[in-house]
Amino acid sequence: MRINLHIEPLIWSLVIGVVAGFLTERIMKGRGAGLVINMVVGVLGALIGGALSGFLKLPFHGLIGTLISATVGAVILLFLVGLAKTILFPKKSWWRKALKRN
Repeated sequence: MRINLHIEPLIWSLVIGVVAGFLTERIMKGRGAGLVINMVVGVLGALIGGALSGFLKLPFHGLIGTLISATVGAVILLFLVGLAKTILFPKKSWWRKALKRN
């Protein structure tokens, strides 16, 4: 049994993931996560953006549309990760210091 796998769509997905991750890093003022993390964020963002555009019935076709969709999805992903990090691991605030004094 031979599996006929086309490598071209996979390569394009990774290229779009890298570019979308890079654009998202610039939009969200990142500190430079690196190529692999940008690729992962971009590919996951493409999944989120594709699902969101399908849910909202916004057609994104072609290279530019896919890039826009992936970047919007990656921005949403990083926003949600930052929000979860803030909620789960809050920094010590001034009122906790004030409570410790009393």
